[in-house]
Parts: sequence; structure tokens; C-alpha cells
Amino acid sequence: MSDATHPDSDSHQGPIRTPKQLVAVLVAAFVLPVVIIIMMINSVATESKSGAGSDGLSAAAVARRIQPVGVSDYKDITDVKSMKTGEQVFQAQCTVCHSSGALNAPKLGDTAAWAPRIKTGFDTLLQAALKGKGSMPAQGGGDFTDFEIARAVVFMAGKAGAKFAEPTLPTAAASAAK
Repeated sequence: MSDATHPDSDSHQGPIRTPKQLVAVLVAAFVLPVVIIIMMINSVATESKSGAGSDGLSAAAVARRIQPVGVSDYKDITDVKSMKTGEQVFQAQCTVCHSSGALNAPKLGDTAAWAPRIKTGFDTLLQAALKGKGSMPAQGGGDFTDFEIARAVVFMAGKAGAKFAEPTLPTAAASAAK
């Protein structure tokens, strides 16, 4: 029986039949995964990937997070050239209500509506503008100096026929005395 050859003897052998094939499979088994890992690392490291819908690490976002908490913006009240004119303040803040007459605000140039207000005098008009009156908030909700608001009051009253003098900027000595 030992002399008999079996026809299925080739089916029990593996795909590696020579030492050369064995060396090739061993090298591929170690080198191929290393190459694949290196390619994956390069893919992740070289491409710029941002989070889905997030710019949390952008330079602008980081700058916003690390800026000082209390920031003050001081205006130089002695520099008349940097101050807004009455017309500029009107265009920036007052025009919303005083051009359309919203919330019973007297319209710009409406002599009949402004006449009783003008009769009260400049100081009364200025205090109403600075502190607010009726539906109008203080300074009309703006962020201007008292001098700029005074210029706007003179501008608006002048369009209705008032002859108020242009306000003068208080001197540094008068400000220091206060």
C-alpha cells in the first residue's frame, strides 16, 4: 500500500512551493503594511482639514478669544476736527425718526412742529437730546460726545428756523476745573 501513489497529493501543498516565493511573501507581509501606514499618515498630516462647520482654530477666532476683556475707546474731546458735525450726527443717529416723524418726533425742517421746542431755548433742547424725552432714548441711542449732540441740536433747530449759535468746545482749563 505504501507504493501506491495518490492522485490528490498536490492538493495538500500550499501556494508557496519554493524558498524564493517564501522570502517574497515574508517581505511583502512586513513592508506592505508599513508603506500603507506611512501613506495614511502623510494623507492626514499634509491636508488642511477643518472641523465640520467650525472655525474655532482659525487665527481670527483665536484672536477674538484672547483679546482683553475690558477695552476702552477714548475720544479726544479737544480735537474739534475729529468731532462729527451736526449734520453727520443727524445722518448717523437722528435721521431714522426725525426724517419720517416716527414716534411723534418733529420732522427736520417742520417749522410748526419745532416752533414750541425752539421757544424753550437751546439748553432745554440740548438736555432733552442728552437725557432723552418721550420715546427718544438718551442721545437718540447713539454714542456721541455732548459737544457732537449739541451740534446736531443746532443743525436740526436751524433747519426749522432757529438762530442758535454753533456750540464751542469747552477749553481744557474749564474741563479741569470741573
